[in-house]
Amino acid sequence: MSAPDDGRTSAVPARRRGPSRRMVRTVVAVASCLALVAVAAVVAVRHFGKEPTVTLLANWTGAEARRFQADVLAPFEKRHHIHVDYQGSSAESQVLSADVEAGTQPDIAVLTGPGELASYYHDRRLKPVGDLIPKNAFGASWTPSFGGKVYWFPLKADLKSIVWYPSGTSEKQLVRAAHEPGQWCLGMGSGATSGWPGTDWIEDILLQRYGSRTYDQWASGALPWTSPPVRKAWNAWRNMVRAEGDPDLVGRALETDYGDASALAGEGKCSLEHQGSFVGAKKGWQKRKGVYRSSSPLLGGKADSHDWEVSGDLVALLNSTPQSRELIRYLASAEAQRQWSRGGTGFSVNAGVKESDYPDKQRRSLAHTLRDQQAMHCFDASDAMPPSVRDAFARATIDFLADPRRLDSLLRNLVALSSESDLTWLGSVCATGS
Repeated sequence: MSAPDDGRTSAVPARRRGPSRRMVRTVVAVASCLALVAVAAVVAVRHFGKEPTVTLLANWTGAEARRFQADVLAPFEKRHHIHVDYQGSSAESQVLSADVEAGTQPDIAVLTGPGELASYYHDRRLKPVGDLIPKNAFGASWTPSFGGKVYWFPLKADLKSIVWYPSGTSEKQLVRAAHEPGQWCLGMGSGATSGWPGTDWIEDILLQRYGSRTYDQWASGALPWTSPPVRKAWNAWRNMVRAEGDPDLVGRALETDYGDASALAGEGKCSLEHQGSFVGAKKGWQKRKGVYRSSSPLLGGKADSHDWEVSGDLVALLNSTPQSRELIRYLASAEAQRQWSRGGTGFSVNAGVKESDYPDKQRRSLAHTLRDQQAMHCFDASDAMPPSVRDAFARATIDFLADPRRLDSLLRNLVALSSESDLTWLGSVCATGS
């Protein structure tokens, strides 16, 4: 560093000479050290939190998490020079609850349950995101308003009122198989959230047999668990999967992860699977399976029904910072949602993502149903319920499958839990349009 100029006239400079070899080597060594220091500083900035960082919690783990990071988050990080600290957990609800309690919640959470998000909203944990979402990008059914403000939006959506079957099966064969013993592949396992495949069955049976109005009343806490429609839905599920009289089938279902149910079909132990569109990305279901709507005649609903159960991964903001708001803008964009949907991990209901963006006819057909303006879309009822009720519902399906004679006591317990005064219920979960 040169000395400061104090305004005085300097003496006549001495005669200048070229630098010595020793001086050249010293300068080169210093320059090299400075370069290494600069590189180390960049690494330190990147890995020790000096660059802008946003934390994001979601339930994707393993290959799905790696795909989300590579396809969606990496382009954002490169463009905006903001590091995303991704945290994936199959026990996401429990992790988030503990973090919120400790005051260390992530900046952004992606949850499957609007019921859980409603609870955080009423606890004043969520920040509005309406001003960060492109205008008219999502239908009102996916972005409900609270106090005139929007607090979440879907990163991706899925259709649940469908049945997967072996390709090449005729409709007549499909209907016959649906009523034959042992033809339904069933896996109840899902880590900390085991049991939810059973809730999907009961929800869809109720929706298809009794319609969206009854479904809506039940999902919003107005229709008791012991009411005839709800009780009949449980018993219909028992009869369809032969929960009584086939201990091997029940034991296999309780021990099988939902994503591995396709292996049972490959072994010739079953042929049909009542499962959401997201299972199409699982190994074993791709390419060799067809899709059929789950209403009449499979679940005993009406042939002309336009009622569909749907689900979604919903993005919410817990800490509002410049970098978290920037990531929210990006995740709500058609660009990010298109990238995530192309990977076979769901569908986007963003108006900027077109049906033609999907790579095959089957996925374009499912995307069309999710966007059908004439259809009634009812959000997954258990996901829309308060978290404590949702979790108890999932556990009850496991207990019921193991022993259907316990139905009365299980339903009474759910009635008692649903009657607690401190629960937050959504006013409605069904709406037309995308």
